[in-house]
Amino acid sequence: MRSIFEGLKVLDLTRVIAGPLCTQILADMGATVYKIEKPGEGDDTRRMGPFLPDAEHGGDSNDSALYLAYNRGKHSVTMDISTPEGAALAQDLAARCDVVVENYKVGTLAKYGLDEASIRKRRPDIIYCSVTGFGQSGPYAARPAYDFILQGLAGAMSTCGQPDGAPGGEPMRTAIPITDVVTGLYAAIGVLSAIYHRRETGEGQYVDAAMLDASVALNGHLALGYLMNGKVPPRVGNTNPIASPSEVFACADGHLIVAAGNNGQFQALCTTLGRPDLVQDERFGSNALRVANRVALRELLVPLLATRHRADLLAAFEQVGVPSGPINDMAGVFEDPQTRHRDLALQLPHSRGVDVPSLRSPLRFSATPVVHRASPMLGEHSAQVLAAELGLDEERLRALRKQAII
Repeated sequence: MRSIFEGLKVLDLTRVIAGPLCTQILADMGATVYKIEKPGEGDDTRRMGPFLPDAEHGGDSNDSALYLAYNRGKHSVTMDISTPEGAALAQDLAARCDVVVENYKVGTLAKYGLDEASIRKRRPDIIYCSVTGFGQSGPYAARPAYDFILQGLAGAMSTCGQPDGAPGGEPMRTAIPITDVVTGLYAAIGVLSAIYHRRETGEGQYVDAAMLDASVALNGHLALGYLMNGKVPPRVGNTNPIASPSEVFACADGHLIVAAGNNGQFQALCTTLGRPDLVQDERFGSNALRVANRVALRELLVPLLATRHRADLLAAFEQVGVPSGPINDMAGVFEDPQTRHRDLALQLPHSRGVDVPSLRSPLRFSATPVVHRASPMLGEHSAQVLAAELGLDEERLRALRKQAII
């Protein structure tokens, strides 16, 4: 079967997570992605463990879990763009591509002739996407950006964690680099939209993907609530501010989530726990009243769950339609029967001669399935790509390697 973007060529000038996730999505859908990496070093994430073992030389390789997670299906081409010859090679390669995605500091790539204006002179219909922390202009435009910083600056951290005054009541970041991830997703949506626009009009365009924009958008209804009434949303820990009971409860052998969002579910919950009388309590007659009297309701529910086993509770709740679920660690995630049914954990053949773990793309198409291929070794495709795309012969490639340009 043909992939959706088979034949589309992408020059990937990105590092770390947000930009690489964007281009990985394109690679998953069949695009040929040329990831440019610095000779001898590569993407910063190649130095952030854990690492694949290097069977040939012993010890760890530079293929890390972080690199493997966001560079699936790409071609690694080592090229030192800080040198005139390396920059010229990258410019030539860009001119043969349909899309360029970069995440350098604002203005940096102009020094190497790899900025949008320079490339558009050679390829007028180029789709050029810049992934930055704060966009192309404004007082923060020149600042470096990291996920942790954006989680705080864009507001997400202020809403995560236990309430003020509670034990451990301070803002908390997510373990997942959520602002990097959401930026990469929005950048991919932007590029895909620009591809559709070009197919309709023949015109390329510029996509300005800023982490700040994506991270503020991530706040969703919490941001809109503030803009509507001026009230800053507080941290509420594991409780749901708009429904009750909808939170984490301890049971005899762990924790589980219960999310009874309407009167019918609340009635089923109380009946299952042996307290159908709670439905008649005037404090709990509606979701709004249950939210207002959350503390009192929780005090009544906690002892009803504390002595029962999680599996028994989950089975009982499922039978009567009360939304609930476990809090799985990563081992639990991949032991879960639905996760197994969906084949979310993959083993992909890697160029090092071993199979490596990967996650299945969430994109599932009936006619154009995703093709999963492992992330490349550093410089694995340099000779192949430079020969095929730019016509460099072996003598020229040897000379460039000797000069550490590739």
